Amino acid sequence: MPRIARELSALEINRLKAPGLVSVGGVPGLSFQVTASGARSWILRVKIGSKRRDMGLGPFPGVTLAQAREKAREARAAIDQGHDPILSRARAQSELRAAQASAITFEDAADKFITSKKAEWSNAKHASQWTATLETYAYPVIGKLHVQDVHDAHILKILEPIWATKTETATRLRGRIENVLDWATAKKFRKGENPARWRGHLDKLLPAPKKITKVEHHPAVPIDDVASFYSSLKTRAGIAARALEFTLLTAARSGEVRGATWPEIDFDKSLWVIPAKRMKGRVEHRVPLTESMIGILRALPHLEGSKFVFSAPRGGQLSDMALTAVMRRMERTEVPHGLRSTFRDWAAERTNFPRDLAEKALAHTLESKVESSYQHSDLLEKRRSMMKAWSKFLATPTPKASNVTTLTRHAA
Repeated sequence: MPRIARELSALEINRLKAPGLVSVGGVPGLSFQVTASGARSWILRVKIGSKRRDMGLGPFPGVTLAQAREKAREARAAIDQGHDPILSRARAQSELRAAQASAITFEDAADKFITSKKAEWSNAKHASQWTATLETYAYPVIGKLHVQDVHDAHILKILEPIWATKTETATRLRGRIENVLDWATAKKFRKGENPARWRGHLDKLLPAPKKITKVEHHPAVPIDDVASFYSSLKTRAGIAARALEFTLLTAARSGEVRGATWPEIDFDKSLWVIPAKRMKGRVEHRVPLTESMIGILRALPHLEGSKFVFSAPRGGQLSDMALTAVMRRMERTEVPHGLRSTFRDWAAERTNFPRDLAEKALAHTLESKVESSYQHSDLLEKRRSMMKAWSKFLATPTPKASNVTTLTRHAA
């Protein structure tokens, strides 16, 4: 056992300035170290197992003489019980660094998740919509919390105030929070069940969205009114009007039309091929072009430096409100997306074309997985016949006095 040196006083310790190591007494092995640079600290020289070790107890005067002696006694007591205080300290520091490395706030996790997903989202607005929703509702409650600390009570605090009044927003918000927390779990930033999951969890705590809100479909132009609408639309000038006309004829989504580029158009094959990255379902979609559609395309100006078919005046893509504005100027209350519903109603109520053919034209995913697994063809030529019939229907004025609807049988 080390010899116990004479106990130095705090005043004597304070006077030690010369570089070296001085035993201060009171606890075997406790020394005061002064380096060549003038830094002063406490050192405990001990034997741990079969090894002699120097254990730092902290800087002076941050650690006082009394505190240094207390630390030295605790370290020696731990050694006597078979512990290695130096190893324990190293492990604790390692665990702290690991915890710090794995600690991430919900806001940071959401930002990283959104950044990682931008490339696969077909609509550039998705990222801003995600951020806006989370900033408004989630961040005030859990934004600064570490993802590991987000629990059921936090999720309910976010969702309950808007669940009944803003149900659609609340359900989207729940899904977004769930996705962010799933990402954090996959990245090892959190463990355990996802508190934002619906099935088997929140569905037991919140009423089902369908029970508390009515589904609001996009307003659609009535079938009996669509030919008149089409006739009026054709008289409107401007690229946005032509884009809306093309949207009506093709039954495509307005975003697909606004983003159409000239390389996607094949005039020789009368075909518009929309790449998978621009489709909602992430699957390439072929649209058969009728004479009416081709007539619109051939009459369009080719703006130098712009790749877009329906180019904005400065060469970029038309805004999502451009087509809506045309309908507003026509004093219509419907929206462009509702034209797809008009087409679907026409196919179902005024023709004998198979339901799945209309679903293919709309680029909808077949509900039956078994059915879709066997339906490898996109039925292009059969859809071409259907789109020709649709164009003919639009170009034929609807008799106002007639209440009789004639179904025309078409070859499937």
